[in-house]
Amino acid sequence: MAFAASLAELQAEASCPICMDHLRDPVTTECGHNFCLSCIHQRWEGLQDTFPCPVCLHHCPDRSLKRNTQLCHMTEIVQQIPTSGSQRKLQEEIPLCGKHNEVLTLFCEKNMELLCAQCKVSSNHQDQRLIPIEEAAASYRRILKRYIGALTNNLENAEMVYKNQAANIWEVKRKMEKWRKEVDYECKNIKFCLEIEQDEIDNDLLIEENDVEEELIENGRQTLDHMFRLSDLLSEIEEKCLQTDLDLLTDIESIHNSYENIEPPAIFSYELKKESFFLPPYYFGLHKMIRMFQVDLTLDPETAHPTLIILRNRKSVLYRTIFGFHNPHELTSCPAVLSSEGFVAGRHFWEVNIEGTAEWSLGVCKESFPRNTLISPSPSNGCWTQTFGPSPIGQGKIGVFLDYELGEVSFYNLNKFSFLCGITATFTGKLMPYFSIASSSESLTTSIIRV
Repeated sequence: MAFAASLAELQAEASCPICMDHLRDPVTTECGHNFCLSCIHQRWEGLQDTFPCPVCLHHCPDRSLKRNTQLCHMTEIVQQIPTSGSQRKLQEEIPLCGKHNEVLTLFCEKNMELLCAQCKVSSNHQDQRLIPIEEAAASYRRILKRYIGALTNNLENAEMVYKNQAANIWEVKRKMEKWRKEVDYECKNIKFCLEIEQDEIDNDLLIEENDVEEELIENGRQTLDHMFRLSDLLSEIEEKCLQTDLDLLTDIESIHNSYENIEPPAIFSYELKKESFFLPPYYFGLHKMIRMFQVDLTLDPETAHPTLIILRNRKSVLYRTIFGFHNPHELTSCPAVLSSEGFVAGRHFWEVNIEGTAEWSLGVCKESFPRNTLISPSPSNGCWTQTFGPSPIGQGKIGVFLDYELGEVSFYNLNKFSFLCGITATFTGKLMPYFSIASSSESLTTSIIRV
């Protein structure tokens, strides 16, 4: 294969760039290119003063050319070498100028097209810069290599964008699924609250119904007794009217007194109280509070008690008994850890998910809260917390709301969307969210809910 290529190159070197045939009476120009004597004279026919080389356009001073005897002998030898079919095909496939049927040796940078030497003298390209094909190819090969580098970078960037967009699709699906579950949870919670409210209203209505019914029954009995008394008195008076004068006036006083003293029973009147249902008073306020003031917190391992394990995501803390560990920044008074984020003003809301049956404490403390001491957290030393649990169900979501300027820390049951309790104080300096888990034989996990 290499021999065939070398042979093809040898035959190309022994060919005239003008007629593309073997050199006949080869002559060499001043610039070193070789041509058939008849071909170069024909090319320069009609020219005066300037005789350009058909290959490189070098201006030869005159028509005088040196005959190349050695190249003549070499061409004769090359002609005797048999040409294979593939070599003949290669020679036949050499592109020629469509106008002049000559070898394409030049390149026009303006029009970006291949030309032959004859095109140089045509009117369309006299004022244009023409360069040899080899030079043009080398120049554009460098340009194409720059294109390759730029396109490679663009392709890598496009692949990165595609991967990011694919990841974004999954992130959108994850968030939508999360929000879908939250909506489902809230709807079930609303339904649960409404069912409780409905049961309470039904119970109140039943009690009121029974009370009114008893009153009406008693009033009806009294009215019936009064009807009997009126009927008896009416019969007695009618009978009295049929008696003689003497008999009529006998004991008339008792009949008169009975008539005068008849008093009907009081009529029982009632007004039913219409019961109405409503959602828990904090329900809509909590949703607005969460939307406006929720913050994303991470736990600070440097402040963690040695019995606490901070998970890699720095969102969860697990209670475990660990011996032989000491953290110089730990809160040694109780198993606690602080958030990495602190606040010096404003309103902030964060949610905590509790799993387990032990007690836990949530709140805020000053950044200067004493460490490496056995001081218990209290407002006197700059720690405002509330203790919860043990949870009867072993799991719960607690919301913590800090109003720095108002001086309040409020706690909410996010399972029932109800207010639990609150702490009031005067805050100064930086406050850090505080998380503490009481010692327990059972594991307990506290997770800061992601925003």
